[in-house]
Amino acid sequence: MMRIVKAGLLSMMMAALVMPAFAVQPDEVLDDPALEDRARDLSKGLRCLVCQNESIDESNAPLARELRLVVRERLVEGDTNDEVLDFLVERYGEFVLLMPRTDGWNMILWLSGPVLFLIALGVGTSYIRGRANAVTPTEAALSEAEKKRLEELLKD
Repeated sequence: MMRIVKAGLLSMMMAALVMPAFAVQPDEVLDDPALEDRARDLSKGLRCLVCQNESIDESNAPLARELRLVVRERLVEGDTNDEVLDFLVERYGEFVLLMPRTDGWNMILWLSGPVLFLIALGVGTSYIRGRANAVTPTEAALSEAEKKRLEELLKD
């Protein structure tokens, strides 16, 4: 009987370790489930400025908690999702977004990689084609009689 109890406790402890750990504290949760869902969706797309590769939804840093509270406060005041994001970007810069926007100056960053790749591909292709069609110095220096003699030697 004791073995079964120990095995049960062990399995419960293992399950607790496997479950995802969200950093949202119970005192942060909004009463309105629709607003809380919006807040969770927004906070999953916002970067913790301390951890840098975690969303504020996953981070336990004090700044992440403050950002979660700001998001919820703005939603309660009636802001749309875009207005909340614009407020945070204006306050902290675009670094706060886990997925940067693809408009304005960022479009140059998004397009420069593929454009430079296509340019490099074109330069590489033209270089390889140019080398394949290049005449070697020994071929240019041979006369017609020498070329015929070379062909006869290669046939044998």
